[in-house]
Amino acid sequence: MLRLHRLFAVFLLLAAALAAPAHAGKPYQYYAVGDPTDVVLPQPKKTSLVLMGGGPDVDAAFAWLIQKGGGGNFVVIRSRGTDAYNPYIYAMGGARSVETLVIPSREAANDPFVIERIRNAEELFIAGGDQSDYINFWQGTPVQAAIQELAGRRIPIGGTSAGLALMGRFGFAALNGSITSEAALADPFDKRMTLERGFLLLPELGSVITDAHFDTRDRLGRLVAFIARIVNDGWAGMARGIGVDVETALLVEDGKGTRVGAGSVTFLQSVGLPQVCQPKQPLTYLNLQGQRMSGGGSFDLRNWAGYGGATLPFTVSAEAGVLLTR
Repeated sequence: MLRLHRLFAVFLLLAAALAAPAHAGKPYQYYAVGDPTDVVLPQPKKTSLVLMGGGPDVDAAFAWLIQKGGGGNFVVIRSRGTDAYNPYIYAMGGARSVETLVIPSREAANDPFVIERIRNAEELFIAGGDQSDYINFWQGTPVQAAIQELAGRRIPIGGTSAGLALMGRFGFAALNGSITSEAALADPFDKRMTLERGFLLLPELGSVITDAHFDTRDRLGRLVAFIARIVNDGWAGMARGIGVDVETALLVEDGKGTRVGAGSVTFLQSVGLPQVCQPKQPLTYLNLQGQRMSGGGSFDLRNWAGYGGATLPFTVSAEAGVLLTR
C-alpha cells in the first residue's frame, strides 16, 4: 500500500511538471505548440493588419494573418490569461508554431527571452484583456520597441478588444477604468477619459483611434468624444475613428480594408473643432462624417472612402451631450 501511495505521488508530480508552462519561475509565462525553432522567411512586401472587435474570434482573420506572414512562428502576447489561442490557431494549419507570451509586469517586458520571441515572429497578435495593463507594463519597454520593429518590417500584426484599443496612433488607455458613451458625452474630461498617443505607430493608422465591442456596448458616442478630445487638445488637426463590432474584423492590406465576420465596421472623421468641449460640460460637436461597412467591397484608409458599395454614409452630432445621427 505504501508503494502505491508513493507511485501515485510520483504520478502527480510528473503530471504537474508536464502541465506547467515553459520557463516556470520566470516573470513571464511562455507556452508553445508545434516547432518554435526560429525560421527566417522573406519579408512581406505589403503591410497587413487585423483590427478585431472582441467577442467570439473570427477564424478567417487568423487564417489571413498566417497567409500574409507566410506561416513560421505565430506569436500571441497578453498581460494575463492562458494559452487558449495556441491550439485554436495551430489547428488552422500553416504556422510552424503558435506561441503565447503572458507579460504581466515591466520586469517581464524587459526579459531578453520575451523580446527575442516577439522579434522572431512572422505574425503577431495582441490579445484582449485590459489595455491599461499594456500601458502600465509595456510602454517604454523593449516589448513596445519590438512590436514597432515588427511593424517596420511589415510583419502582419493583429489585435482584438484591448489589443485593438492601442493599435491606432491614439488610444483609450482605460487607466481609470472604462467609460460609457453617456458619461463621455456628459463630460468629455471625466476622469475616466484617459487617452494616450503614440503607444504604436502602425502604417495606415497614423490619425486613427480605434474602439472595440462597438455594437454591443453602444460606443458611437464615446468615439465621438474621443475624437473631440484629440482635436480639442491639439494632438492633431484631424482625427479619425474606427469602431469594430464583436465577432468582426477589418483586414487591412496596403491601406485597403475588407470586412469579415458577423457585424459592421464604423468609420468616423472629425470636422473642425468641437463647439463645446470643456470640463464638467456636456459635449457639443456637430456634423461628424461617418461611414458604416456591413457587407463586401473595400475601404481605403488613405482616402477614407469606401468602394464597391462598401459603406453607407451617415452624419452624427453631439448636442449638449445628446447623440443624434442621420
